[in-house]
Amino acid sequence: MQRFKKYIGKDFILKNVKDSEALRSTGFICNNLLDSIGDFEELEFSSDLSGQPLLMCVAVLTEKVKRIMFVVSNSEDPDDVRPLSEVELKDFLYQKGDQLVKFFEEITR
Repeated sequence: MQRFKKYIGKDFILKNVKDSEALRSTGFICNNLLDSIGDFEELEFSSDLSGQPLLMCVAVLTEKVKRIMFVVSNSEDPDDVRPLSEVELKDFLYQKGDQLVKFFEEITR
């Protein structure tokens, strides 16, 4: 997760999330894309991790990225989430890390 730490505190560019080729390359889709960003928003992006729902949550406070989190959701209860294990996270970042970096480069300044 250290590779994403540099995006914390950077300006969030909402317009670059919309119709983003960089986002599509990650395998994530945005579940709640807003028209504008308020004082605090948490955007959820969903994908799949070995048949389980994977969420990337990006918290934005006063138009700056404050948190990036990856969790696996229980398919029967979407509010029941757990963090990825160290092995799951390493494997996931090995597969998608470069695409995610490109995405964050595109949506931050």
